[in-house]
Formats: sequence, structure tokens, C-alpha cells
Amino acid sequence: MVTKSMEHFFNTREDASMAAANAIATRVGARLDMQPGASLVVSGGTSPTRCFEELSSKMLDWHRTHVVLSDERWVPPDDEASNERLVRESLLRGSALPARLLSVFSMSTSIEDRCIEIDQQIRKGPFPFACVLLGMGEDGHFASLFPDAENLDEGLDVEGEQLCIPVTTAASPHPRVSLTLAALARSDAIVLLMFGDNKREVYEQAKRKGSKLPVAHLIKQKKAPVHVYWAP
Repeated sequence: MVTKSMEHFFNTREDASMAAANAIATRVGARLDMQPGASLVVSGGTSPTRCFEELSSKMLDWHRTHVVLSDERWVPPDDEASNERLVRESLLRGSALPARLLSVFSMSTSIEDRCIEIDQQIRKGPFPFACVLLGMGEDGHFASLFPDAENLDEGLDVEGEQLCIPVTTAASPHPRVSLTLAALARSDAIVLLMFGDNKREVYEQAKRKGSKLPVAHLIKQKKAPVHVYWAP
């Protein structure tokens, strides 16, 4: 393993996933020691699956832990494309079964109105977040803040008022709901977990001055520390 500042580079994805799970559990545990509840934000995709499995075995007070999705496709939770389905299958099991997950999709509400409701629900729960787990796409997106989203500037405004916005992108056949950078940055720590040489190259590009990649806004904001966990 090579560690530079808050960059943690590993030889294997297993090692990176285990280290990320330990870091997240530490942050959640610290919040639970200080207050009645804690909120953990998690992403979808394949990258966090092993991290979720390890995290689910941690002996935390999961019944006092709230789990919030960083983003979600506007599909029912039993749909194969649903991030909620992935999180329930990979994280909310074992010791973590009692955790409370904030569901996104609603059959009776428009996506715009649901974003307003989620904003309010987040503020009523344990907030700021104890920790945020994110991945990154090869186009530099995180959560569902894609480069081609018409409201990308709104989503990347770290000083913005909105915590949750609807997103449309050519990268997905489904409308999406995403937390904004203003929401994600209100956390004790952000864990950015990513794998592969291509994503490492995108990350290095994002660190450069003047980068317009969405993830550049994440790693350069000053409100929450970003800890990068990477493996080939």
C-alpha cells in the first residue's frame, strides 16, 4: 500500500475495500458515541459491494444508524437497476440489518416533489452526515452529477441551498435523483472508492488546476475532507 496525504493506494481491490469499510465504521461509530443517531451516505454501482459486505459485519449500533443513498435511478426498489436494491442486498444484512434506509422512489409523487421531500427528510434526520461513501465514473461524475446534466452547476454549488435534485443524463435511460455537493460536503468525511487505471487517470486529471470534471469540485472543496481509496 502507498499512502500520500489522504490518498490511499492499494495493490488489491480487496485491501482497498477493507480499509474503506474500516474508515467508514470509525466515522459512524464516532458520531454514535456523541449523539443519538448517525447518518451514512452510500453510493450504488459495483465498486462498493465488497466494502458493503465488510461494513455489514461491523459491530456498530446499526439500529441508530440512518442510511441515505447518494443517488438513485427513478425506478422501484425491486428493479435490477435500483441502488436501493443493491444496498439492501449487500449492506443491510447481518449486523447492519436494523439500519434505517431512506427510500427514494415513490409511485405517488413526481421526481421533482420527491427531491423536495428527501431534502426535508435529510434535515430532520441525523445531519450533518457521519460519512459519505462515493464512487466515480470514467467521465468524472460522482453521485448522479453527470457532465451533461443541465442543472450540473446547481448540483456542484457547494454553498447551494438544495440538498437533492432531479437529474437527466444521456448516460442513463432513467431519470435520476442525486444529492448535491452542498449536501455531501456536510459530512465528517468523504470516502471516494474507485478501481482501475482509467479511473486513476481521471482522478489525476481532476486534481489539476482548471479541471472541469465534476469530481474536481468534490476533491477541491474545503468543507469535508476527502479520503481516496484506489486499487488497480
